[in-house]
Parts: sequence; structure tokens; C-alpha cells
Amino acid sequence: MAICRLRSLFPLSKCKSLALQSFPIRRFSSSLLENVGFIGLGNMGSRMANNLIKAGYRVTVQDINSDVISKFSQMGVPTVKTPYEVAEASDVVITMLPSSAHVIDVYTGPNGLLQAGKVLRPWLLIDSSTIDPQSSRNLSATISNCLLKEKKGDWKTPVKLDAPVSGSVIAAESGTLTFMVGGSEEAFLAAKSLFLSMGKSAIYCGGEGSGSAAKICNNLALAVSMLGISEALALGQSLGVSASTLTQIFNCSSAHCWSSASYNPVPGVMEGVPSSRDYHGGFASKLMAKDLSLAVESAKQAGCKYPLTSQAQEIYSELCMDGHEIEDFSCAFRHYYSGLDEPRGQSKSK
Repeated sequence: MAICRLRSLFPLSKCKSLALQSFPIRRFSSSLLENVGFIGLGNMGSRMANNLIKAGYRVTVQDINSDVISKFSQMGVPTVKTPYEVAEASDVVITMLPSSAHVIDVYTGPNGLLQAGKVLRPWLLIDSSTIDPQSSRNLSATISNCLLKEKKGDWKTPVKLDAPVSGSVIAAESGTLTFMVGGSEEAFLAAKSLFLSMGKSAIYCGGEGSGSAAKICNNLALAVSMLGISEALALGQSLGVSASTLTQIFNCSSAHCWSSASYNPVPGVMEGVPSSRDYHGGFASKLMAKDLSLAVESAKQAGCKYPLTSQAQEIYSELCMDGHEIEDFSCAFRHYYSGLDEPRGQSKSK
């Protein structure tokens, strides 16, 4: 299960203010979505759960970090101790966890979601973790063999969707994530309002495991892009061109990309991104290394070439071994390429 750090959770003062505000309660087209369980309250999950609460859903939360649970409890949010208790209180359960092993444990381990055997209360289980497609398919197959305690609308058996997200912690907080969803298209359409309470878009990718596969491909492209931008900016510095100048060029030319325009890796170039906070509060290098390992394994199974994937995996694994595993993945600019901070007084990208 997610091991959360208090400093990465939204501030307690903010939690309290959210709890005291009168948010408009949304009207649901179906009562099947009202009671939502959320498991995994890390950097992303805590903010996703908070957006569900703001949207008017009845949310029950669970995490192994008692301090984080205490903060939600202080907001008046129901908390329980085990995934099984979440299942018993919910029509829909969402999980947001670090790895395939954590997801499998939450579903099938002691006191897991499936503790009751082949009879479940939730009609829909959504896993927003980034895991390998085969594990996602296996869990979907297991869920499809279960029965519902009570018929929910037209649903006689429970269904699972894999729905990993794209977007930073900032996007999770602002509710602008993108969901990549695999599984039953009918279930996707039924749950789309739930996704749009946490994100700006939800894209149907195909059958079971397709969402997980899409996320692996997305993060592969992101990792290679970040390394390419970092390498080019570090080279530019060595050749006498400032990172600010190169960033302006990239952002209005053929090199334009998210890693340069929205998540620049050079400290001092852009405000509000991890590089401006000594690479804290972003997407950890260890998580990128994990996702690249999933991409390597998927490429092997598919019989595809993966030279860039392999090189990117090696770089992020090296960063982790050098002690930078919890720093944002954009720290490759400083710790792998030995890039320099932008001197004070240079123009900054907004």
C-alpha cells in the first residue's frame, strides 16, 4: 500500500478550510456512484480523494499511514483500517498505489478487497495505479468471476477498470488529470462523471489492461523527452548559451514539448515546478525507474526494439543508486548531466 509522507500531503490548514466550506453537492445521474472508497493517499491519491469530496461524493478512505488517515478524519471523512472495510462501505472503490505488488496485496491479501471470496458489494473497482498490463488483466479476470451481494442497476456482476493517470501533483490538486481507461466500455461511460470530478479528460483505450499499457507508453515518452531536454540544455550551457535562452527557443520552435514548456528541469528558469523547489514535491525518480522497468518488460514480451527505453531505465536506476530516488525525475539535469542552475536575474519562463 502507499507509504505516504506528511510533507507531501496537502497542508492541514487547507484540509480544514475545505472541510468548512459549503461545496455544491452535485446531483448524480445514478446512485451507483455516490458511495466511493479510496485506498492510497499518497502525493496523488490524497488530492484525488479530496476532489471527490469537494464534488459531493460520499468518500471512505484507507491508507497504512495513520497520520494521513488522521488528517482526513479531522476533515470529517469516514476512515477505516482495511481494504475489506472500504469494500463493505462502497459502491465504487478506487485504488492509487505505488506498484503491482501493492495493488495485488490490496485486492487479494489478508483483509483485502476480495476477502469475502466471490461475493462483493462494490459493482465497480477502479485501479489508477501504474502497473504492468498483465497483472491488471489478471485482476480483471478474477473480478469477473465474482458476484454482487446485491444487483446494482443493470449490473449483475462486478467489473474492474484500469485507469492510470497522467499529470503532476499540481494537476491532481487542481483536478486536471488525464485518465487512460481500459476495460468495459459500458462501465467506462457509466463512471465518466467520476473521472471528470478528478480530471479534465478520460480517454477510453480498449479492453482490460489497455489503460495500463497506455500509461507505460506515456511515461516512456515522458522520460525520454525529459532526458532529451536536459541533455540539450546542459550541452547549451557548456557551449555558452543560457538555459533561459534555449528554453525560449525550444518553446517556440520544433523542440517544443511539455518537459521544456511546462516542467522545465533547470532551477531558476521556471517557477512552480520541482526544479524550483530543489526537485522536491514532484514525480519521484524511483517511480520513473519503476515505470521504465515495466516498459522494458512489456517491450520484451511484445518483441519490440527498446534502445531508448533501456538507456532511460539505466539513467534513472543510476540516479536512484546515487541517492536521488525521492527527488523529482527532472533532477537528471543536475545529477546526471551536471547541468547548472540558472543565475539570478535571468528572465524566467512562466
